Amino acid sequence: MTYQAFGMTAVAPATLAASPYIHKAGLLDVRLATSEEEIAAAQALRYQIFYEEMGATPTPEILASRRDIDAYDSICDHLLVIDHGIDGKPHVVGTYRLLRQVVAEQHRGFYSSAEYDLSPLLDRTFQSRIGEGKQLLELGRSCVAAAYRNNATINLLWRGIASYLQTHSIGYMFGCASLHGTNPEEHALALSYLSHHHLVPEELRVRALPEHYVPMERMARESYDPKDGLRALPPLIKGYLRLGCLIGDGAFIDHQFNTVDVFILLPVDRITRRYSSRYAVDGIEAA
Repeated sequence: MTYQAFGMTAVAPATLAASPYIHKAGLLDVRLATSEEEIAAAQALRYQIFYEEMGATPTPEILASRRDIDAYDSICDHLLVIDHGIDGKPHVVGTYRLLRQVVAEQHRGFYSSAEYDLSPLLDRTFQSRIGEGKQLLELGRSCVAAAYRNNATINLLWRGIASYLQTHSIGYMFGCASLHGTNPEEHALALSYLSHHHLVPEELRVRALPEHYVPMERMARESYDPKDGLRALPPLIKGYLRLGCLIGDGAFIDHQFNTVDVFILLPVDRITRRYSSRYAVDGIEAA
């Protein structure tokens, strides 16, 4: 049984009582979903943010269920931030979807492979660079309820991710980060800045698939101040850059989610060292 209240999704207290948390801060904790009910609560939060707030286009199934659902949900881990202080019921107020390489290889591959050529990350050269026993982790579908887009919530999410990285011997994370709207010209400054200053090295260059490739270099390097380019980025991408992320070649226009996506590749060592730092991000990420 789930409950709708305060623009978030509550989960029956007995369900969460049986789920161990990873970290706790006041009335908030972060944990992995352990039941279908908890996953449904994360999907409902995603629907509220991606479709109601951000203007994504739902399929008939998604509209009828009022949950953001796709085929990857059943094979991914779902990281949840829970608030236990609202109306006496625990509410899911933040989530990240996590797909480990070992799981992806056993099923349908990575979600990002529909947008980007991931072969540079999957060959033996990069696998040896990651290190013996290490694997990749794909991040996706992250969002935080509007009232919780603050450092405390985001920091808790990243502490949960950092613990997950250590538990599963993750060497690199990757995924798609989004700019709102589907007109790349509206993001010419941000895209050009990313292309000029943070592009993945040639030997690791993940590229948007040819049929989807949108050039990111839309302004000449000398035509803008890099500080302005950085300021033009969404807070989430700024947070990734502070952690040392690199950007793939080419953007992808996601018409369903009403976004322009860029590919991010992130080594995990700085995350595990800084997991208790506060990340000033806005908490919205669709891909």
